[in-house]
Amino acid sequence: MKVAPLYHALAATDWAEPVLVHTGQHYDHNMSDAILEDLGIPNPDHHLGVGSGSHAEQTGGVMIAYEKLCGEDRPDCIIVCGDVNSTAACAMVGAKLWIKVVHLEAGLRSRDRYMPEEINRLVTDAISDVLWTPSADADENLLNEGVDKDRIDLIGNIMIDSFEMMSAKIKASSAREDLGLEEGRYALVTLHRPSNVDEAESLGRIVDSLVAAAGRIPVVFVAHPRTLNGLEKFGLKDTLADAANVTLLEPQPYVRFMNLVTGAQVVITDSGGLQEETTYLGIPCLTLRENTERPVTAELGTNRLVDADSLAASLEQALNGEWPKGSVPPHWDGRTAQRAVAALRQRLK
Repeated sequence: MKVAPLYHALAATDWAEPVLVHTGQHYDHNMSDAILEDLGIPNPDHHLGVGSGSHAEQTGGVMIAYEKLCGEDRPDCIIVCGDVNSTAACAMVGAKLWIKVVHLEAGLRSRDRYMPEEINRLVTDAISDVLWTPSADADENLLNEGVDKDRIDLIGNIMIDSFEMMSAKIKASSAREDLGLEEGRYALVTLHRPSNVDEAESLGRIVDSLVAAAGRIPVVFVAHPRTLNGLEKFGLKDTLADAANVTLLEPQPYVRFMNLVTGAQVVITDSGGLQEETTYLGIPCLTLRENTERPVTAELGTNRLVDADSLAASLEQALNGEWPKGSVPPHWDGRTAQRAVAALRQRLK
């Protein structure tokens, strides 16, 4: 979702040749190939096929394969996105080969080093040559860490570009209709973070809250593969399956998923991207986390942090309309890719 608008914007220029490298870290069809198809991205020029494994196995596998690729066809610049293991791995390859590295979505901080993504963010920002930030708080984080302001370009939130680029298809999708859902009359749930889904106690409490909520409003739970494993492992999948008014789904392609998001009355998640999208759409978002690397969504937007104990009460507030309306942060306007391309052209000159 982050690379699509930038890929299309670069491909439309007469001076840049974007080459797409798929590391294979996300290998589920609905989380990879189908999303590329939805976003109009061609088949990757290179597929590293890294797959699953421990953090060390994924990071090492990407570094080995990507270093070889850069040796065979050295790029002028590497653009890495987000905060996954592949992000840090490719940035390290570029830094050690003296290839300019640009980090898209730089400067985000949760200040929780127990989160693997936070380590990836810190490492990537420290060694990248250019830092493309989504909001002013990200700039402040980098400046406070001693980053030279000349390395920072505030370009905005590229996830909003993806949404706007696909808005017509999202609106036309039959996802809600196929599930018999009424627009604005259901709760959408996504979870994938280890703190929520890897322990029986935490996941069990969340499931209990969702089943209770389903007594008032339909609940649609789009489950990440990791979450499905946890539900099955702890015997909670049957609890959801047996509950009235609860629909459990596997990962959905981008267009169908966003059709479900746009029609939700409230969203319950631990996803960083959904915190941003719900703020842009003005939908109440309950984030099941102790912290967030996107505080602007809570300061300006519709996002609030909750835990398993406060989930039920917060959900009741949202359903009763007792939730902050929020506002959209600056530069979240669907033109981030254009600003990124202009900034890159200027730097490459």
